[in-house]
Amino acid sequence: MNLKIRLAILTFLEFAVWGSYLTSMGRYLGEIGMGADIGFFYSMQGVVSLFMPAIFGVIADRWVQAQKMLGLCHLVAGGFMVALAMYCSVNSEAGTNRYFIFTLYSLSVAFYMPTLALSNSVSFNALQQAGMDTVKNFPPIRIFGTIGFILAMWFVDIMGYEANEMQFMTSGIIGLLMFAYTFTVPNCPVNKVNESRSMIDVFGLRAFALFKRKEMALFFVFSMLLGVSLQITNGFANPFISSFETIPEYADTFGVQHTNILISLSQISETCCILLIPFFMKRFGIKNVMLIAMFAWVLRFGLFGLGDPGDGVWMFVLSMIVYGMAFDFFNISGAFFVDMNTEARHRSSAQGLFQLMTNGIGATLGTLAAQAVVNNYTHTESFGDNSFIVGDWSICWLIFAGYSLVVAIAFALMFHPKSQKAEVVEEK
Repeated sequence: MNLKIRLAILTFLEFAVWGSYLTSMGRYLGEIGMGADIGFFYSMQGVVSLFMPAIFGVIADRWVQAQKMLGLCHLVAGGFMVALAMYCSVNSEAGTNRYFIFTLYSLSVAFYMPTLALSNSVSFNALQQAGMDTVKNFPPIRIFGTIGFILAMWFVDIMGYEANEMQFMTSGIIGLLMFAYTFTVPNCPVNKVNESRSMIDVFGLRAFALFKRKEMALFFVFSMLLGVSLQITNGFANPFISSFETIPEYADTFGVQHTNILISLSQISETCCILLIPFFMKRFGIKNVMLIAMFAWVLRFGLFGLGDPGDGVWMFVLSMIVYGMAFDFFNISGAFFVDMNTEARHRSSAQGLFQLMTNGIGATLGTLAAQAVVNNYTHTESFGDNSFIVGDWSICWLIFAGYSLVVAIAFALMFHPKSQKAEVVEEK
């Protein structure tokens, strides 16, 4: 099978695992009376990203081939997700234990989050071994990750799984399929550890030396600050839009009845924006591409704060469209930036460090802070057989937009990459 097709399938499954529950879990938690804990669940993705991607990146660099580590992580993560679904199903009537649910979920994401960096490393390595340009060939492959995410969202929506535990079962089954599929992808080399080398080299800590370079230190700091925004809409967009069902004027609108499908416009936009990355990086350079992403986050949140699923639905749609730039223009170009500024033997470790700053520290701080804001302006109420989080959602989104604006302005003023290697994309 063609290498690009093989990597496209790998990326498709990688993100289908995540798409099965990421945008709808908040709705389910609200339904079972855990709306005030949404932020804690999403913050766990950040907490485990503080150390798990780095640890598994080091192992993949030194001892275990990256594609094998990728498969093992999915095997464990998928197993815990299936266990979570089964527990919630069995105890749905008697009542679930929130601590047990949180534990199973946390164990699953602890092994899933490292796979985001590992899958990048596997794809980059395979393309480079085949003599292909990663900047040119990876974005079309990465598109299939977004397609997988979208189709998983649609499946959960159409099957009526948004407000029940079957979204977790869907994720777990796909994760187990991903484990099996990793046996078919090209092998990745490992750098055998020389006993005479320092402990810094042995444990992959050399990647942290990137902080000695000003442009890299600033890049990682702003990666953290932008990471604050990453999980906010994933955790709260679905509960927010679903809450309009309590208002008769909006209860029967398409967006309220099919929230996941409406939100999936964000991922459709992401698919299109991935294709634009090579052009934008060559035309505008790494700084401006990332700056575009930051201002896109301002619009993403601001339009949520001003729109509604009725006459103002166009604002929701526009918010979904700009999400593609908000997410891709930083995350994908950021991965390229790291790849181009690190040695091959430290590449997995450096990608793990990037994930630590964005999905680790940044996402953790962001989701916990967002939960505090949402809890301050909203509350949970029961309407018929369902529960919804209602209140002054608009001010929450505008607060998030204000934060993103401050970060964007600071980035524009402070980040000035001088390394020719950082701008290599423009010279190709």
